[in-house]
Amino acid sequence: MKQSRRNFLLKSATGIAAISAIPTIVSSCSSSPDNSSQENSLFYKKGNTILFQGDSITDAGREREKELPNNPDSFGMGYAFLAASSLLNNYPEQELAIYNRGISGNKVFQLADRWQKDCLDLKPDVLSILIGVNDYWHTRDHIYNGTIEVYENDYRKLLQRTKEKLPDVELVICEPYYVLGAKVVDESWIKPMKEYQAVALKIAEEFDAVWVPFQRVFDEALKHAPATYWTHDGVHPAMAGAQLMAEAWLRAVK
Repeated sequence: MKQSRRNFLLKSATGIAAISAIPTIVSSCSSSPDNSSQENSLFYKKGNTILFQGDSITDAGREREKELPNNPDSFGMGYAFLAASSLLNNYPEQELAIYNRGISGNKVFQLADRWQKDCLDLKPDVLSILIGVNDYWHTRDHIYNGTIEVYENDYRKLLQRTKEKLPDVELVICEPYYVLGAKVVDESWIKPMKEYQAVALKIAEEFDAVWVPFQRVFDEALKHAPATYWTHDGVHPAMAGAQLMAEAWLRAVK
């Protein structure tokens, strides 16, 4: 009993320290100053529509029938929900409409297949995309034969199509990431995922998008708590990981 209590207290202390370190972790990975009172007005103009897009990390168990804006059921339980909740809390006077249209398992070409309904028809003023881990991961499972070249070409075409229809949309490109030390991800992920990350950054620069450096954030987070504290499997975030991602996203989009 005493040993169990001691283990519990040690784990609790680690968790408290890690959670309290989240702002520091995010701050250390950001190249922009923390000017909380000087947010980018382009992103938070009155009546703006903000759209989160991606795969299961963005999906996070949301309902896919009503798909309502500003609705907890339609957001799931991930970073998109936490980031959207913070925006709605901080800017009630701006009357933002925020959607989550991430779908588990998606790769870039699957975003393209549903882009008219799940993006263009919504006419977002701000479009945030986190995509790429499945474009690599599913090649490991032999259920997809895509390549890094396919990822780059598909991603570029998707954003070209978006800009043609929505020339004023503000883009946020999130870095696909991996977290070493959890059950799915091992060191064999590093080299190929760095290639996918490099492509995502290249695309972000081409389209003058805001870049959210999730890999740097999780690498820094591992200095404060083990991988399984931040993520279930090395890809899908745990509660603390989702909070970490939300804060990184909010800091980038300023």
